[in-house]
Amino acid sequence: MTTPPGGPTRILIADDQEDVRSGFRLILGSQPDMTVVGEAADGLAAVDLARTLRPDLVLADIRMPGVDGLEVTRRLAGPGVPDPMRVLVVTTFDHDDYVVTALRDGACGFLLKRSGPGLLIEGVRAAMAGDMLISPQITVRLLRNLAPAAVSAPAPVASAPPSPLTAREKEIARLVAEGLTNAEIGERLFITAGTAKTHIANVQAKLRVRNRVGIAAWSWENGLAGPVPRQ
Repeated sequence: MTTPPGGPTRILIADDQEDVRSGFRLILGSQPDMTVVGEAADGLAAVDLARTLRPDLVLADIRMPGVDGLEVTRRLAGPGVPDPMRVLVVTTFDHDDYVVTALRDGACGFLLKRSGPGLLIEGVRAAMAGDMLISPQITVRLLRNLAPAAVSAPAPVASAPPSPLTAREKEIARLVAEGLTNAEIGERLFITAGTAKTHIANVQAKLRVRNRVGIAAWSWENGLAGPVPRQ
């Protein structure tokens, strides 16, 4: 998954809705470090174009004609692929099995279309940096699924080690566990979204987790976040 030295990130958009592709093209094209090099309206075309153009990143919707985005992800980034590509799933559908399947088969992130342009741009940059971004709404649900295991787990015999986080970072972790976006965390704490993003990156590094789900799980296990109510 090497990125060509210099130049913007080359992106292929795969979505069966023309208005969605147009919207993504405008959002990504407005960034100086990104350029859209191709578009596909179905899964088979997406796989063919990706193998021909060799983009740095493929944005893939879930439900498309031909083969769906999950199969596109498996063919381009899945286990056993000789030269895997980065595939970022961006979809309306956030079913648990879709999320698990996409991440298992090599997706470098899972975003909901309703998360907005800011998170889309952030997701692309995270993928190119080797990180994984998952929409906050999904983080909340995954945390909810982790909750029963955390409740039933036996208490540790030894006392827990001191938290590696500062008081502000603990607050950030708690808000991540609530499913807030960077902008919402900024509003809650009266800081900029960029500052919130920096705090989250520091928290990830200190906790040695890959994404917001890892932060949320840590928050639950350490009593910072309570049970997440079902929607």
